Amino acid sequence: MTPVPPLHTGARYSPAAMLLHWLLALGIIGMFGFGLYMVGLPFSPAKLKYINWHKWAGIIVLALSVLRLAWRLWRRPPPLPQAMLRTMPHWQQLAHHATHHLMYLLFFAVPLLGWAYSSAAGFPIVLFGQWPLPDLLSANPELAKLIRPWHKWSAFALMGLAVLHVLAVIKHQCIDRDGLLWRMLPWGRVPS
Repeated sequence: MTPVPPLHTGARYSPAAMLLHWLLALGIIGMFGFGLYMVGLPFSPAKLKYINWHKWAGIIVLALSVLRLAWRLWRRPPPLPQAMLRTMPHWQQLAHHATHHLMYLLFFAVPLLGWAYSSAAGFPIVLFGQWPLPDLLSANPELAKLIRPWHKWSAFALMGLAVLHVLAVIKHQCIDRDGLLWRMLPWGRVPS
């Protein structure tokens, strides 16, 4: 299947791509912060409620990730501006692509590992307390103990990449002054 040409003007991302980017960014940052808060709480009915909220939000992040990847495959993103490519060292171009690919991988890995951990621990996900989702694995406490750190460390890896991504945007905006940030915002001067 041949991808559809980009739906954007100049070098700006499409409105749908922008919306999915910012929703996913807010969801991932919120999930990470809430997960850190929740883990430190003593066992209580409130903690159980927060764990369920965390699971529901994880399923929403997973759904947004599917939508974002589908949109990206259907509507290619705009290429980096030629002027930027001429001045950007090759290692930065490689880092740009590697960071994006790893982030996409972790968009899926983190919630799927959480779902697998929940299933293996014997605690099914009932979305919004109404719709039971299928278990990814059979209940197996030993397997749950093995999966739990993978969920945790993949979440930390995703946040590390997100911080790297933000630092790169700040570098482009404040040091290079190439306007790269405006490609993902509906206003501002887009680089040519």
